[in-house]
Amino acid sequence: MERYLNYCPLEYSTIMVSSEQDKQLIRKQLANLLSGKESHTPFQEAIQDLPFGLTGIVPEKVTYSIWQEVEHMRIAQHDILAFTTDPSYESPSWPDQYWPDSPVPPSEDAWNQSVDQVLKDWQKMIDLVENPNNDLFAPIPQGKGETLFREAALLSQHNAYHTGQIILMRRLLDAW
Repeated sequence: MERYLNYCPLEYSTIMVSSEQDKQLIRKQLANLLSGKESHTPFQEAIQDLPFGLTGIVPEKVTYSIWQEVEHMRIAQHDILAFTTDPSYESPSWPDQYWPDSPVPPSEDAWNQSVDQVLKDWQKMIDLVENPNNDLFAPIPQGKGETLFREAALLSQHNAYHTGQIILMRRLLDAW
């Protein structure tokens, strides 16, 4: 996939952060943003105590089920993480391979595995951001100007949006 329609709004390689204190502050704030503890409900809270039977229901006037939202988060998050860390990685075809076809999870085990993988990969991105050996602003070699900072911010935005969608669906299903 073209990296999200080649959207790279800033020339990140020109950002200069001089002091170690500034770098630590940026890492801490970006990790907090990724954690979902800043200005929105964390993913874990959005799915907490969700009855499995509701995960495959598409509420009226909504396009996807909660299962599809979570599975999409898992797929897109994996794509962002793999792009950031693996120079030989090739993204799935957009949008076909980013959304599951069925609104219903294949099984409760598949649901649990998807949720677990979202949490694991989310933590991997936080770990990348917090690691002082990773330059937040160096262009990713296989990219077109993208940086770890940009990919972490993208992941945070993407997951916050879809977490909000999950909460909306839970409200529509009288489960929030």
